[in-house]
Amino acid sequence: MPGTTMLTAPNETIEARNGIRYTYRRFGNTGTSALPLVFLQHYRGNLDNWDPVLIDTIAEQREVILLDNTGVAGSTGTVPSTVEPMAVDAVAFLDALRLARYDLFGFSLGGFVAQEVALIRPHQIRRIVLSGTAPKGGRGFHGWRGEMLAAANYEESGPENLLTLFFERTESSRAKGMEFVQRIFSRDKDRDEATDLATRDAQITAIATWGIPDPAQLGRLAHIPFPTLVANGDNDRMIPTENTYLLGRHLPNARISIYPDAGHGFLFQYPAEFGAETNEFLGQ
Repeated sequence: MPGTTMLTAPNETIEARNGIRYTYRRFGNTGTSALPLVFLQHYRGNLDNWDPVLIDTIAEQREVILLDNTGVAGSTGTVPSTVEPMAVDAVAFLDALRLARYDLFGFSLGGFVAQEVALIRPHQIRRIVLSGTAPKGGRGFHGWRGEMLAAANYEESGPENLLTLFFERTESSRAKGMEFVQRIFSRDKDRDEATDLATRDAQITAIATWGIPDPAQLGRLAHIPFPTLVANGDNDRMIPTENTYLLGRHLPNARISIYPDAGHGFLFQYPAEFGAETNEFLGQ
């Protein structure tokens, strides 16, 4: 629908062949030849956790599809505790939409899922954006500890959790973080359901399992030949930035982009800039 934005796009549902009823939002510019861009979300995130500025910037040039995967927020079913079935579930959703070809945008845990989708459905992928994420067997995220674990393992969310997980400790980064928090709570009608503690427990297990250090797993990346934008902040403490460089070195066709004074949520600290970079990359 013309004029639809992140704050006004309706929550839609569709049932896939696996029996799961998926909640999603689909909107943006359909008047070009650009493929739909499918967004795969971060740990404990729902549809409302995407930054409206980021999504609307990208949607100016292409159709966007935001997904609650199996068991997450408004979607039915049980959240898997490993990444591979999450990818199978995402493909079931895409099949239900009858998408024969698309681009992928994966953030954090969603980036793990995007890599698996690319491996199991290579004939459908054109380009991939991997933000704040890591290869299977990567470094430094096999179980969070201390401040990061406390912020990730909360029972009731608050702005401080998001600031700790997504932003740098600097005043400038935290100020941008507070602007982000205000944006994601600015939708006042038809909000998505909140994620529950069962989602937390399954997803934190999936992240730890994916993060078991194993350099032999890096060879899998050679089988993801699609042009890939790999981006992060310069000091991601949740999924350490060194994993972005690992992806860049082992993916055959990767471009690395690092944002300054930023952490895991760099794409929310620089939403217009990263939205523009994403559009430029996908438009090639």
